[in-house]
Amino acid sequence: MDARDLARYIEATNGMAKPWLLMQLRIKKLQERRSSLSDAEYERELANLHQEWAKLGEWWRGIEDEVF
Repeated sequence: MDARDLARYIEATNGMAKPWLLMQLRIKKLQERRSSLSDAEYERELANLHQEWAKLGEWWRGIEDEVF
């Protein structure tokens, strides 16, 4: 699945309210741009995504039935 397919899936399933899906889309887009980035740029962007992923924390606690 490429980034466009994933974006269509997210849109079709009302995934805009699911932060983990949006993060997967950002990771997929980074993967697709990998060949046009230097190693340092790629590592920096990947580290930024990792930090943002960690900030999501356990937002799902208490609403597991609604979001999973």
